[in-house]
Amino acid sequence: PGASPAPSRLAVSQEVPSGGSVRLWSDYLNVRLHPKSVYVIRQYMHDGDCGCLEAFGQGESLLQDPGCVEELEDRLHFYVEECDYLQGFQVLCDLHNGFSGVGAKVTELLCDEYSGKGILTWGLTPVSSNTGTLTVGSFSPQDSQKNVYRLMNTALGIVHLSSHSSLFCPMSLGGSLGIK
Repeated sequence: PGASPAPSRLAVSQEVPSGGSVRLWSDYLNVRLHPKSVYVIRQYMHDGDCGCLEAFGQGESLLQDPGCVEELEDRLHFYVEECDYLQGFQVLCDLHNGFSGVGAKVTELLCDEYSGKGILTWGLTPVSSNTGTLTVGSFSPQDSQKNVYRLMNTALGIVHLSSHSSLFCPMSLGGSLGIK
């Protein structure tokens, strides 16, 4: 009597420790990142001009821009120059959306710039919910298109990331890598 029920493990506070409201996953990040370690893709921000980064080709085309590649290389060289003995790189990359294309181009750049160094790539996919899976008679055209994009992004990401990595390890909490 008088005791409140235990909060659900999935319940998320809507307040950041500093008291501001939550808009992005990074609002929960308690670690302070060095400014050189963060590269913001302005056109694909949550309130950006182009909407969301949903296709492999969109991600790949971001790194076709010489200014973007130069900025990325400058940031990378900043950290590489600080190393006494560089052994390799770890790349964490979403497979299910346009970041698979970004990751593919980044691993290609690392492979070209630092041949002989190990590249361990983690291809990440979220757990797909039952509402997003295709079942006969209960899908919308938007769900169908999202599933096609997800499948193509995952397939292209696996092929490209594994071809430029020393070791490629796909990971998901679901058993299907988000592919149904």
